[in-house]
Amino acid sequence: MSDFPDRNLAMELVRVTEAAALAAARWVGRGDKLAADKGAVDAMRSMLGRIEMDGLVVIGEGEKDEAPMLFNGERLGTGEPPEVDIAVDPLEGTTLCAKGMPNAIAVIAIAERGAMFDPGPCFYMEKLVTDNEAAMAIDIERPIEDNIRAVAAAKGKPVNETTVIMLDRKRHDEAKARIRETGARIRMISDGDVAGAMTAAREGSAIDLLYGIGGTPEGVLAAAAIRCLGGEIQARLAPQDETELAAVKEHGWDLSRVLTRRDLVSGRDVFFAATGVTDGDMLEGVRYGRRGASTQSIVMRSRSGTVRIVNGEHNREKLESYLKSTGLGLSEGAPIPAGTGITL
Repeated sequence: MSDFPDRNLAMELVRVTEAAALAAARWVGRGDKLAADKGAVDAMRSMLGRIEMDGLVVIGEGEKDEAPMLFNGERLGTGEPPEVDIAVDPLEGTTLCAKGMPNAIAVIAIAERGAMFDPGPCFYMEKLVTDNEAAMAIDIERPIEDNIRAVAAAKGKPVNETTVIMLDRKRHDEAKARIRETGARIRMISDGDVAGAMTAAREGSAIDLLYGIGGTPEGVLAAAAIRCLGGEIQARLAPQDETELAAVKEHGWDLSRVLTRRDLVSGRDVFFAATGVTDGDMLEGVRYGRRGASTQSIVMRSRSGTVRIVNGEHNREKLESYLKSTGLGLSEGAPIPAGTGITL
């Protein structure tokens, strides 16, 4: 990032996540997660093309032959310095959005070129996340019961007042039973473990610990957020079938290696932005009013440690005029929610 030592790219990225959130929000509760995701992807990609950077997508929507937009290896931005790695999830929680459930968000992170962990063929990892207060207490190589007790002690609270957030998956049934035996509380979520990790990492939240096996790309995005928020993530690659295991071994990854936030996202400067699509633990979702829509975003930079909550008011007429003037065009898809006219 030496080309722009004082340039806070996160403040430019928030426009990207706002656009993605506004596009996806048209589909909230409409039952079509693919349309919601496409709207977010199209909006995010259009906005990214206008940022002065030479961006390489490390964490994207898949390989080029599987995703027409924001695929792994795609180059984004104007092509000018700085050279950066990009991790994106245009709509984390596509099912949450489609069902109108909490914690759907649009997310992006960037860091210096070569800073982001490339998971290769490994789609899943075991994750443990907590905040600054308990960061030194966790150890993913120890049983989850030990980690819960250690986090409770670090935070000065009894175990039965400690809350663990987990994806509601059958693979977690055994761990769920063991956690309950300690007396700790559990909040189960159907999707959205980037949002879950951010909640666990933020001091003062109702969540003390995230645990479980989730997506590796989401782990890299979570690590970028944690580099800015503080706290810690510990992770181990966790292939879920023989095909994935064979591919990971062929790739040369060490399954016993414990990955921390700096292993997943290294470098001196990390930028992160997320905008709420539906209301959640950290962010309000897109809300419509007479004149347009409002958004709420979190914008962060690791070097300064600054965390901003950005509330945006988007005037319908001016927004549509701007879109036409920049050539972005209007996204095709669902009818606009009654009384809004928001087309992003």
